[in-house]
Amino acid sequence: MVVAFGGNALIRHGEDGTLREQQRNAARLARALVPLVRRWQMVLVHGNGPQVGNLLLRVEESITKVPPVTLDMCVAQSQGEIGALLEIALLNRLRAVKLERAVVTVLTHARVDSDDPAFGLATKPIGPFLSRYRAGLMRRERKGAVVEDAGRGFRQVVASPRPVEILELEAIRRLLEDGNLVIAAGGGGIPVVEGGRRQLSGVEAVIDKDYAAGLLARDLGAERLAILTDVDQVYLYYGRKHQRPLPRLTVADARRFLAAGHFPPGSMGPKVETAASFVERSGGEALITRPDLLHAALRGRAGTRVVVDPADGPSRRRVRKGRHAR
Repeated sequence: MVVAFGGNALIRHGEDGTLREQQRNAARLARALVPLVRRWQMVLVHGNGPQVGNLLLRVEESITKVPPVTLDMCVAQSQGEIGALLEIALLNRLRAVKLERAVVTVLTHARVDSDDPAFGLATKPIGPFLSRYRAGLMRRERKGAVVEDAGRGFRQVVASPRPVEILELEAIRRLLEDGNLVIAAGGGGIPVVEGGRRQLSGVEAVIDKDYAAGLLARDLGAERLAILTDVDQVYLYYGRKHQRPLPRLTVADARRFLAAGHFPPGSMGPKVETAASFVERSGGEALITRPDLLHAALRGRAGTRVVVDPADGPSRRRVRKGRHAR
C-alpha cells in the first residue's frame, strides 16, 4: 500500500510550524499508520507545501548573506527534514508496540518532461498563508506569483509539472521486499529533466505529491493507494448548503466530475484524478480520507472509496458545473 499525505499533516492550519508542533503532529500520524505495518508493505509519500515555502522565505531573507538555493534543492532539503521527523516518530511508535521494523527515507528524484506546459503556468500553492498586504508586496517586488487559496488566504504558487518516472523505483522496491517501512518521493520528488546523453539536471518546480504517489503505486504494483487529506471524504459542492458526500466513487463518475470543474486543481483535483487513474490502470482500490479515519476507511466505514465497477456504468444524474466541490 502507498499512503500519501500533505505537508500540512505536520504543519496544520493556524500553527506556526515550530519543531515541537511538527514532532507532535508526526507522532499523531505514526499512531494512525503503525498498526497497518503488520499487514501491509508500506511506502509513505509526504507533501512539503508549507515546508518548502518556508525554506524559500529563508532564502529570500538571507540572500544578501549566503548564496541562494534553487527550488529543487529546497525540495531536497525538505525531504531530509521531513524524513527525519517521520522516521523518529515511526520508530518510537514501532518500539512502543514492540514491532521490529526498520524505517528508511529514500532521497528520491522524479523525472519530468522539459516540455511540460506546466512550466509556463504557476499553479502549486506552497508556503504559509499570507495577508493581502504581504501578497501584494510579493507581486510588486516580483518575488513570485501569488493567488488566493480556497478562500483561506493568499499563497505563493510555483510551476508543478507531472512526474513521468521515479528514478529510485527499483531501490524502493528492494527495500520493501526486505521488510522496511519506506518513506519516498517526499514533496513529490526532486524534479529533474533529462537532456543530451541522458544527463540529468534539476529544475525550479514542485511536483504534486499525489501524482508522484499514484505513479509510484502503479509502478510498484501496489494493491491500494490511500490519499490522506484534511476532510473526511470527497464532497460535491463543498462548503455549500447542498454539499453532497461521495462515500463511493466510480472511475467514470470521477472523470465526469473532474471534467465538470468540480475539484480545484490546487486542492482535491489531483487527489481525485490520481485515485481514478490508479484504480483504472491497476484494478486496485483508492481511498481519500483524513489520517484519523484511515482504519475505518479501510473497513469501508469512512472516507471515499474510488473503484472500478463496470456494472454501474456512469451515473445518469445531472451535475452542475462549478468550483464548489472539494
